Amino acid sequence: MRLRDLERMLSRVPPHPSPKLELEQYATPADLAGPLLHEALALGDVEGKRVVDLGCGTGVFALGASILGAAEVAGVDVDASALAVARREADRLGARVEWVEADVRAWRGAADTVLMNPPFGAQARGADRAFLDAAFRAAPVVYSLHNAGTRAFVEEYAAAAGFRATHAWAMRFALRHTYRHHEKAVQEIDVVALRLCRDSVTEARDE
Repeated sequence: MRLRDLERMLSRVPPHPSPKLELEQYATPADLAGPLLHEALALGDVEGKRVVDLGCGTGVFALGASILGAAEVAGVDVDASALAVARREADRLGARVEWVEADVRAWRGAADTVLMNPPFGAQARGADRAFLDAAFRAAPVVYSLHNAGTRAFVEEYAAAAGFRATHAWAMRFALRHTYRHHEKAVQEIDVVALRLCRDSVTEARDE
């Protein structure tokens, strides 16, 4: 599937119906999710793989992975209302996804690849760490979005867990007016998407 077609499909996925500030629930823009999914596809981390979207919200990454040929896809989120939207969108798109209502700290699934847009920790300091911990438990390959200014910290945190960054993509996150304290209709934020691989995986590919 061409990137523009994937972005068009994902752009129709509704945002969170009732976003909660404490969970930092923001819709992942299609023009950001689409390119990252295509990069993951090109690197062999989607098609035929078991893919999990942690903190999936209304399911943009999970739906995209299914559309691009993942063998199995799961979307994990603590918010039942967001998952209800995700289920409707999966039916509309003909995507096969298992939707799991769970806190990522308690979830114990397994996958080949994790794709996620975790909270940046603006409301609850360190909130992103719980998502990284869950991702590192679940899969040897993790794609994760972070505030650009935290890149060094994320790479150090990953290294302590036995993961290293093999790729990084600088992106702009169009944050739409979601909460009362937002003053602009759209605010552009510099983010970085990291591909983090367990050391045993990168060493095997280097041989």
